[in-house]
Amino acid sequence: MKKLKALILNCSLKPSNEKSNTDALLQDFIDVFEKKHVETETIRVVDYDVAFGVDDDMGNGDQWPVISDKIEQADILLVGTPVWLGEKSSVAKMVMERISGSGSKMNELGQPIYYNKVAGAVVTGNEDGAKHAARDILFSLGHYGFSLPPNPLSYWVGDAGPGPSYIEAEGNNNEFTKNNAQVASHNLVHLATILANHPIPTEGNVLD
Repeated sequence: MKKLKALILNCSLKPSNEKSNTDALLQDFIDVFEKKHVETETIRVVDYDVAFGVDDDMGNGDQWPVISDKIEQADILLVGTPVWLGEKSSVAKMVMERISGSGSKMNELGQPIYYNKVAGAVVTGNEDGAKHAARDILFSLGHYGFSLPPNPLSYWVGDAGPGPSYIEAEGNNNEFTKNNAQVASHNLVHLATILANHPIPTEGNVLD
């Protein structure tokens, strides 16, 4: 049986030498992936010099191709983002734009390159907007060819107005968030396993 690979893109505005609330919630997914023997890698996108644009490689030292190659090798893509002003982070928006740049690439069967990969989202913040941010991310990934399992999302947001974020507020004790993380992570692995063994057929989605 194929060993599954998961790639996690943390779209925090903080580099990896700073504590990330999004990372803290992503850890719930990592724990399940490891129990399920899924090879997992986490990337803090701001650690890379990623150019703005929609081409697969923008040149001039653009490091997106490094991340793009890891996405192509993965069976599961999990995108995490904080909420800023009710929206996903600017980094998450940039990631969606760059993923779009590979949308015209095809796999060995002539299907879009993201076919037979599954995707999910994680959102944290101390203000409203989690479902709005997740909707944008999940719709975009589904549109580009990723498959979405049921309930592919876990999120946590605090009370209205300024306040403590996920770690300080001990969001890890929130039963709703914990349960969603368990359901989402298991469903991601389950659907990825199905697609690894029974890929989407070419009938109807490859032009003769």
